[in-house]
Formats: sequence, structure tokens, C-alpha cells
Amino acid sequence: MKQRITGAEALMRSLAAEGIETIFGYPGGSIMPVYDALYDYTRGEKKAFDHILVRHEQGATHAAEGYARVSGKVGTCIVTSGPGATNTLTGVADAMLDSTPIVVIAGQVPISALGTDFFQEVDLVGVAQPISKWSYQIRHAEDIAWAVSRAFFIARSGRPGPVVLDFPKNAQTEMVDFQPEKVDFVRSYVPYPKLEVDAVQAAADLINNARKPLALVGQGVELGNAQAELLDFLEKADIPAGRTMLGLSALPSTHPLNAGMLGMHGNYAVNMKEQECDVLIAIGMRFSDRVTGSLKTYAKQAKVIHLDIDKSEINKNVKADVAVVGDCKESLPAITALLHKGNHKEWRESFKPLDEQERLKVIEPAIHPTDGPLLMGEVVNAVAEATQGDAVLVTDVGQNQLFATRYFRYPRNRSICTSGGLGTMGYGMPAAIGATFGAPDRTVVCFMGDGGFQMCIEELGTIMEHQTPVKMIVMNNNYLGNVRQWQDMFWQRRKSFTRMMNPCYELIAQGYGIPYEAVTDRKDLAAAVDKMLSTQGPYIMECAILEDDDVLPMTPPGKGIDEMMLKVDN
Repeated sequence: MKQRITGAEALMRSLAAEGIETIFGYPGGSIMPVYDALYDYTRGEKKAFDHILVRHEQGATHAAEGYARVSGKVGTCIVTSGPGATNTLTGVADAMLDSTPIVVIAGQVPISALGTDFFQEVDLVGVAQPISKWSYQIRHAEDIAWAVSRAFFIARSGRPGPVVLDFPKNAQTEMVDFQPEKVDFVRSYVPYPKLEVDAVQAAADLINNARKPLALVGQGVELGNAQAELLDFLEKADIPAGRTMLGLSALPSTHPLNAGMLGMHGNYAVNMKEQECDVLIAIGMRFSDRVTGSLKTYAKQAKVIHLDIDKSEINKNVKADVAVVGDCKESLPAITALLHKGNHKEWRESFKPLDEQERLKVIEPAIHPTDGPLLMGEVVNAVAEATQGDAVLVTDVGQNQLFATRYFRYPRNRSICTSGGLGTMGYGMPAAIGATFGAPDRTVVCFMGDGGFQMCIEELGTIMEHQTPVKMIVMNNNYLGNVRQWQDMFWQRRKSFTRMMNPCYELIAQGYGIPYEAVTDRKDLAAAVDKMLSTQGPYIMECAILEDDDVLPMTPPGKGIDEMMLKVDN
């Protein structure tokens, strides 16, 4: 039954119809009618949402990303026009590259004022269109129910991604005969391509005849909720599997077929074996340059099978001999049904000497040093051991990200939030806030460098207000560490503006009322980690890290993936 209400009220009812529970946002002039309606929907009889007031609109998008990544739901943001809207664009671009489903609803000046350089007017649809899955302006209240339902359908379906809704003020205040709508079809948009039987058979034939098959597991497995199907496939065919950074928790770390992390700072054996395998099966991954290294030399000896829901990824970077376009939750079991029971023990055993080289030369010195300042690897290892690998890992970007993703454990699915494609510093803390709302039953640990921490430091206010139980580990080496490493390795040690003068983080923590401890000696590390994890609510643990701690192994930029360095040549 239709009911005459304001556009702002219609938005609230449309969001409720989508099952939205948590909204991250920041009010302002052009979105004020919506925030006035939101007042009633966050308390009393109408309560439908929790609204989390962030301290910067970019933080709202990253929080929505963290929420989406651990919950499997769509993250939702509401902001105002002008700078409020443009401040979300980094998060929108981040979500686009990492296939994270979020919907950003931004206020806009009335349509009668568009094009007049009205206060806080910006062409949001035009700016957002190249970096979002869909960008649309709701010009009248009668379009709200349709547009909101369409936005969430597009964001969550197929290959997920961000959607931006531009919401002029007149549409928020107009009266409308409201009736909920449910959009589950968009003409010319095919989120779930029909699986081709011939491609499935061709893939199975290649795998059945392979002597040295290797799977590359990406985040698409998590996005498609195909973790169980992946295990069935790998175990039946007896195929070792490398995982991309975003796909790390798609396969349990302890599984015997787990061959490690792929890419520039991944594990040595799996990267070397990419150049030896005879069949390469890429599952829900996009052959990022950080995975492949130089494409001129990448896996030229292998037949490539590429499973992806997005046809545009096929042959974009690496030519596929067999392309299986479709949802991996459907394509994986279809291929598995045609496979013979595999036995590739000799091939799997050939990984072990290379793994042992990395363990002795890189891993043991990184996580079990005997003297000198603290190292990032040992800090990550201490937290991973104390949480028994059951926590959600959130990272910022830089060396903290690379050490954390390498040395954490992932026994459970949807256990990692990190900025992959865009590499956004300042992502960590707000994403961790979102993760605590997306997975309230899990411990959320957030590793940050001193640089990234200061790029999102204002979100300590959000943590203070909501007492979000984020366990923050600030790995302080007084440098923009990843850039410093590259300067040392490839720029003749010319450390151009990478050393940082840092504030007193203890005083900052005190100002926000957040418990804090500094760790400068490894003998105190285990006790400090236990204290952090046993303290209710948020916590900041600052670790004084060796200034020239380097992330290894490393494939130098422009080099082949089999040119990984296990040590730095002085």
C-alpha cells in the first residue's frame, strides 16, 4: 500500500527494505533532511539502523569496506555534497579495484541550482563514474525506491563493487507516494554469465593430463562464497595452491595444499614454481602486476586456465588457453565432477626444498631474532600466536601490510581486510572499525605503520565514541618504511623525505582515553600482546621497530617472478 512521505523518509524505508543495519556517515547541509529522518530510525520504535559518526568521509568509505569484507554484506555510507562527497572518492576507487560492495549516498544541491556553481556543488556522478560500478543522480523523490534497490543489487551481484548515489536536496524534501521496490534484473547487465560446458570440459581435460598443476586462488573465491567448492576441487585433483594477498583466507593456512602467498613479497617456492608448472589454474584473481612480475617472462611454459566471473579480466594481462567465465561457486564443482582423482605427491614435494630455503634465510630471522631492536615479523608472529590465528587481520599499507599478511594465520574465511589494488595509506584504522561491526564476535587486530596511522588518526575519535574494540599495533620505525626500502635498494640509498618526525603516541592515546603501551624490548612483547588482547575495548600497542627492517623475499620491479631475492645485496 502506498503512503505519502518525504524523500528522506523514503530513503530510510528503502534502506530498511534492503536489510541494512549499519551506516557510516557524516552530516552536512545538503544531506540534512536525510539526517533528520535518520534521527528517528536510530532510536525508539522506528529503530532500524546503527549510525557510526566517523571523523572524515574517507573514513566512512573504508569503514564500509571493512564491514563488507568480513560480513559478506554491502557496506553503506551517507555523506553531504561537495567536499563531503569528494572525500569519499578514494574509498570508492579502493572498493572498485578490490571488488568490495559498498553504496555511497551523497547529498547534492537542488536540481534547480545545478550548473550555477552553487555552494558545495560538484558533479559527483561525472567524477565517480570511471571509478564505480554504477553512478546515478536521484533527481526526484519518485525515483528513490527504484534507485536504492538497483544500487544494492548492482553493488552485491556478480563481481561486487561500489555504487554512488547523488541525492539532490529537492528529492529529499519532495513528497512521494512511497512503495518499496525490488530490483533483481537490469537490462544489458549479466552478473552471472551462463557457464559454457565446452570450457568446463576443456579445463578438466587439461587438469587431468597435467603433471605439474598449480592453482592461484584469489579473493573471488571469498566473494563467491566458494571456499568449500575450492577445497573439493583442490583435494580431488591434489593440486597445490598459492593465494593472492586478498585471497589469503579463502584457503586455511594449515591446509596441506596451501603453497603460500603469491607475488612480489610472497613465498619463494610458490613464486618459483609458477615458472615451472605445466598447467596454471587461476581462480577468481586478476593477474595483478604485483603477482606476475614481468609479463614478458611470466609462466610462458604453462597452459593457463582462467576462472572468473568478469569476462573483461580474461586475456587482459595473461592470455588464457581455456577461459571459464562464470561464478566460481558454479564453475568449480562443474570442473571437479569431471576430474580424475589426482596424485601429484612428487610435484608437491618439490616445493619443500625451496620452502626450507626461505624458512632458514628469511622467516626464522624475521620472526625469531635473538638480538637487536624489534622486527615487524616477530611482532606479527606474536599477535598471530596469541590469537591462535582466529582474529580478523586488518592492515594499513606499506611494510606493516606486507609483514602482517605474510606472518599472520588464516584458519577461518573472511579474515583479512587490506587495501590491495589501490594501496591506500590511511585505510587500516577505519576499515578495522567497520570490521568490528561486520564481525562483532571476532577479535579485530589492525597493524599500521607510523605513516599510515597518522593518515587516519582522526578516527580515534570514532573509536573513542563507540568504544570499538580495535586492537591497534603501531609499528614505528620513524620512516615511510616501504618507500625507504625501495630508496635503499634501487635509488642509491637517497632517502628523500621518508624519515618522519613522530608525535608522542602515548599522549595522543591519553587524549582519546584509549589504553596504550609501548614495547621497546622483545622480552616484554609477549606480555604486552596478552595485555592488549585481554583488555576490553580499544587498545594501542606501539612497537619500536628496527629502522631498516626490510620485507623479503622481494621481486624487484620490472623483473620476472622467478628473480626473487631472499636477501639484500649490499
